[in-house]
Amino acid sequence: MPESPEVQALAEFLDERLTSRRITRVEVDEFRAIKTRDRPPASLEGATVTGVRRFGKHLSVSTDAGALVISFGRAGWARWNGEAAPGGAPVIARIELDDDMLDLTDAGQWLSLALHVVDDPLDVPAIAGLGPDPASDGFTLERFDAVVAGRRKQLKALLQEQESFAGIGNAYSDEILHEARLSPVAHASALDEVGRDALFAATTGVVRAAIAARRGIPPHALKAAKVAAMQVHGRGGAPCPRCGDAVRDHSTSSTSWQYCATCQTAGIPLE
Repeated sequence: MPESPEVQALAEFLDERLTSRRITRVEVDEFRAIKTRDRPPASLEGATVTGVRRFGKHLSVSTDAGALVISFGRAGWARWNGEAAPGGAPVIARIELDDDMLDLTDAGQWLSLALHVVDDPLDVPAIAGLGPDPASDGFTLERFDAVVAGRRKQLKALLQEQESFAGIGNAYSDEILHEARLSPVAHASALDEVGRDALFAATTGVVRAAIAARRGIPPHALKAAKVAAMQVHGRGGAPCPRCGDAVRDHSTSSTSWQYCATCQTAGIPLE
């Protein structure tokens, strides 16, 4: 699943290449991706792009005729000028700008890519409901505490809750909790001030460092760069880079994630 560091890198890549250019053609091969039937993506043909911006895990291509909001979901992504999509994902939609082309793909068994054409990105409910973004300058310890303090919710789930923190998913929540040395299943309400400070520092540090590291990487290479940078996520059985203990896998009915028992759960494996 694309998360804020990769979507931010994509937004910057496209902003540099699309802004001030005219959209000459829009094709959507899978109509179920279109969420604003009265304003399909093809209605932006002839419009001029005014900028590309990230909102959490969503991308907004703004034009002088409205904004195309792209929600990547679990398996959506983009490729530029025919670059190989990771995993050979099928093309769901194509945006042409003279001799350049942006393909939107989805590699999932179920379609998760969604397309909205709106006057303002905040008209999309998923964007309007986003919580504070750890990458933003306005993400302060006070705002963080307002979200976390007293919450009877497991830290892993809280970090991934988009209404609480915009842009964090399964991978970076694993990395944040490992950096903070906190159990994924501990409740936020159980954290003392020291624990909340550690979680705040890890959240901002991991997300912002990942954005800086992904900057300038072309879209087709971002997934591999993300995987290569992970300390614990996706590395079950490998040694923890901090203590050397084996990174452990934990599975639920809908997903799996990784953690270090020595660093995060007082040496006690999660059941």
